[in-house]
Amino acid sequence: MRIRKDDQVAVISGKDRGKKGRVMKVYPQEGRLLIEKVNYRKVAVRKTQANPKGGIVEMEGSIPISNVQMICPRCSKPTRIAYTILADGTRQRSCKKCHEILGE
Repeated sequence: MRIRKDDQVAVISGKDRGKKGRVMKVYPQEGRLLIEKVNYRKVAVRKTQANPKGGIVEMEGSIPISNVQMICPRCSKPTRIAYTILADGTRQRSCKKCHEILGE
């Protein structure tokens, strides 16, 4: 999976198209991501000691990984991710547009 936690991504399709956010969680088995401030859902929450009122709360829902593209920190554009093999033999992610190595 090429997109990881804490990457900046842009939504390229769906109702939240054009929004940008940080990846909070990755679900590789389902091929989905949880992105900060994107794809809000209304969820009914039970009363608990931590939340004595309960009720309906808005929280982020997961989004398919195919609906997002990573934002390159150098060129600030949504881009696909390539893998570059460095001189020491390690594989690093890189931007397809500006060929910048993306940090871990």
